[in-house]
Amino acid sequence: MTGEQGAGERPTAPDDARGASSGDGPRAGRRERKQVLLRLDPAVHDALARWAADELRSVNAQIDLLLRRALQDAGRMPSSAAPSPRRGRPPASD
Repeated sequence: MTGEQGAGERPTAPDDARGASSGDGPRAGRRERKQVLLRLDPAVHDALARWAADELRSVNAQIDLLLRRALQDAGRMPSSAAPSPRRGRPPASD
C-alpha cells in the first residue's frame, strides 16, 4: 500500500505549494498552524457556533480558545506554544 491514501485521508501539499515557506510577505516569521479535521455532533457544533457568535469569534477561534484554557487548567500547556493570534481591528492610533 505504498504511496496510497487511506480512507478519509486527505493528501497534504508541501509547504512551498501553500506559499507559507517563502520567507517574505505578511506571514514571514510566523509559525505555520496545524490543521485538523474535527468531527462534531451537529448539536455541539451549533452550541459552539452560538457561543462564538456571542463573543464575536469564529468557531475555529472559539475551539482554539477553549482548548488553550483546558490545557492551562490541566497544567499541560506547553511552554513552547505560541500565544493566540490577535484578531479583530488594530487599536486606534492617536
